[in-house]
Amino acid sequence: MKNSIGVLSVSKFYHSAVKAELKRRGFQKNTAKKIIKTHKEIMNRAKEIGNSRLVSSYVMGSYFIAMNRSIGKSPEENYQIFRDGLCASSLFRKVMGDAESYLSPKKMEGRLKWSEESHKRKYENDWVVDILPGNDEYDLGYDYLECGICKLCNDEGCPELAQYLCRMDFVLADIMNMKLVRTGTIAEGAKYCDFRYSRQ
Repeated sequence: MKNSIGVLSVSKFYHSAVKAELKRRGFQKNTAKKIIKTHKEIMNRAKEIGNSRLVSSYVMGSYFIAMNRSIGKSPEENYQIFRDGLCASSLFRKVMGDAESYLSPKKMEGRLKWSEESHKRKYENDWVVDILPGNDEYDLGYDYLECGICKLCNDEGCPELAQYLCRMDFVLADIMNMKLVRTGTIAEGAKYCDFRYSRQ
């Protein structure tokens, strides 16, 4: 995958958050260097997904794989390091925004166009999504029919790691003061991932 400015920026952001968390936990200084080196190698061989809305998630998948190959800890421990590093970042919380900005009706037109484009499957490793406008049960819904993180993990021979990143969705929803209801994910064997977001 091309190291565009966007990809490099997202990579740097994740790395700075994890690096700070590793320091708090007393890891050796060269641990972070190992992660970023491995991450770059994974991204260099990752399949292109173009200007996908979920480039940051794709990069996150690569970074998490790199952590698991570099730190010498279990996937659960690496998930906790990754989660805690992001949650401790004030910049991350600022970038994520809140429920009102995320669920704004003004964004629906763009989301529907994204869904339509995703079904063209222009890029093999990109997500494919159906958008569900709100109703009496939720404010916004997504049905992900294909998942880029699962595809990347499969390509890298570690499909079991994808499920840990699925858990981050609930962390992100909580940061934005939203409620997320989900009954299954592709990573855990479901046919699709059903996201249902509501204001808390």
